[in-house]
Amino acid sequence: MSAARPVSPVAQPAAVNALPDGRWHPFEFVFWLVAIALFFALPDYRVLGSQVLITGLFALSLDLILGYAGIVSLGHAAFFGLGAYAAALLAKNGISDPLLGLVAGAVVAAIAGYVISFLVVRGNDLTRLMVTLGIGLMLWEGANKASFITGGVDGLSFTAGKVFGLWSFDLGGKVAYLYSLAVVFLVFVFAKRLVDSPLGLSLRGIREGGKRMPAIGAPVEMRLRTIFTIAAGIAGIAGALLAQTTQFAGIDSLGFPRSAELMIMLVLGGTGRLYGGLLGAAIFMIAHDYLSSIDPVYWEFWIGFLLVVIVLFAQGGILGGIAALRARRGKGAA
Repeated sequence: MSAARPVSPVAQPAAVNALPDGRWHPFEFVFWLVAIALFFALPDYRVLGSQVLITGLFALSLDLILGYAGIVSLGHAAFFGLGAYAAALLAKNGISDPLLGLVAGAVVAAIAGYVISFLVVRGNDLTRLMVTLGIGLMLWEGANKASFITGGVDGLSFTAGKVFGLWSFDLGGKVAYLYSLAVVFLVFVFAKRLVDSPLGLSLRGIREGGKRMPAIGAPVEMRLRTIFTIAAGIAGIAGALLAQTTQFAGIDSLGFPRSAELMIMLVLGGTGRLYGGLLGAAIFMIAHDYLSSIDPVYWEFWIGFLLVVIVLFAQGGILGGIAALRARRGKGAA
């Protein structure tokens, strides 16, 4: 009898439900190296750069619930604002260490997210939209009424402490940029490991077929509450970062316009990709800065035009369009 011929590894079918390998691709190294290089190449835009990084982190937090879990929200700015106020009030009361402010922002926002998650995960998309929008509006009005704490429409001004007791926030944005970049990168690494974990895989399953997941023993509501709480905590970190780098917290951070702009950024960049939020925030804010300097009155027209073009011609945002082009090129080469 002849020995059985070994099966070629190429001929073996890939595991359908294999977890992502979690490896970093060359594009990812380039992305973060460019972010570092911009610090040296564009010193006059460091303040704008720090704002882009912070907003990108905020968009990433929304991507965790929208792109991976399929939870739509129009009130995500509520957690952003809570994080900003937590850091500001901590500094106003004598605890000005920036890292403690980040922790406070994350904890306060995560607690709020956990409580609200019980209302959000039970409804359908329309219910979730209305619930998150309503909660966001209530928090905004509550912050406005509690002006003795929040400063009302005037907001809270405070002096942020030194990072690690060594570096003060300067007007040129040098410390703010490096501090924001470090925090955003560390949170991104955490988010990447999260979406590549079994929890992330189960969230994709819930997004694609939530009614079938209980049949394989997946606790759908618990998983959705978990990711909603984590996303709220990350949004709180972003809010605390913004408050510390600007040394100001205002009720506009809780407002509906910020949530709406966040959704636009995520649509531009692409949902369910993590980098989509970072890229969308960069495109939106740079376009905003450039277009408003050219046409201060009608700049929103061009933002709207860009959004329509992306939605019509690039399914899944810019990163989705790039992925589709690569797939077509691969099929053509084959």
